[in-house]
Amino acid sequence: MIGSLTDIGTLAAVVALVFLAGMCLAMAVGREAGDFMGFYRRKFTSNANQELAEMFIFMDASQLFMINIAALVLIPIGVHALFQLWVITAGVFVVLLIVPGAIWARMRKKRLNKFEEQLPDVFMMLTSSLQAGASMNMALADVVKQTPAPASQELGLLVKRMQLGVTLEDSLIELERRIPLQSFVMASSAIRISREVGGNLVETIQSMAETLRRKKTMEGKIDSLTAQGRAQGTFMAMLPIALAVLLSFLEPEAMRKLYTTREGLMVLAVMVFMQIMGFTFIRKITSIDS
Repeated sequence: MIGSLTDIGTLAAVVALVFLAGMCLAMAVGREAGDFMGFYRRKFTSNANQELAEMFIFMDASQLFMINIAALVLIPIGVHALFQLWVITAGVFVVLLIVPGAIWARMRKKRLNKFEEQLPDVFMMLTSSLQAGASMNMALADVVKQTPAPASQELGLLVKRMQLGVTLEDSLIELERRIPLQSFVMASSAIRISREVGGNLVETIQSMAETLRRKKTMEGKIDSLTAQGRAQGTFMAMLPIALAVLLSFLEPEAMRKLYTTREGLMVLAVMVFMQIMGFTFIRKITSIDS
């Protein structure tokens, strides 16, 4: 009787120790998860505020963070409920972590392309104002009023800095850092050199406008000639993914071996690597530096 009571007491002590250890581990994991979540929130909101401010988009970054967290939780759960494969779920989760940065880069590139398209018209309006007898400050202010975004927003910053006493040369150098386009840097350098050496500024700006217009026309022809190659590259990259999803529904047992066995995962890794390399090579071939 005494031995059985001793065994029960020992078992109770072991259970209590295991319970306490589990509680301590859960608290430690929860504390680390909370610290990581706080770090991720600060990093995400900081990057979002910076990217949005540079693109003159004013909205609460905390709302974007909540949308991002909801996507990171709900989409992998839905994918796992559909396929019931941890490999696919983990892959979707990693892709979702990369998506915000890709969206910022895409928006920034689209904004820069739009600004580059507006440059010839901006320079032509600037030339007309200077020929009418306006000063550089007045000509830039007129361009800001008549030009849509994003050129009006970026040139508006240029005008405001000049109104605060910053020279045109320093303001242009600062704008070059915000707009790292080769065409704009070339035009800005031409304007600064013309002002320093005392050349005909109107003729310089007018020739830059004509040069940029011809450059844009040539780039449009190049894009038209390489559009088919880019479309083929995208189609060839998406085709294996579409076939894998389709076969996962038609032959789930056969496809499951590709995701659950060691040999299948090795083959899948080689396939993904070859697809990425092939898509990269096609993009490099069809991307002609104009």
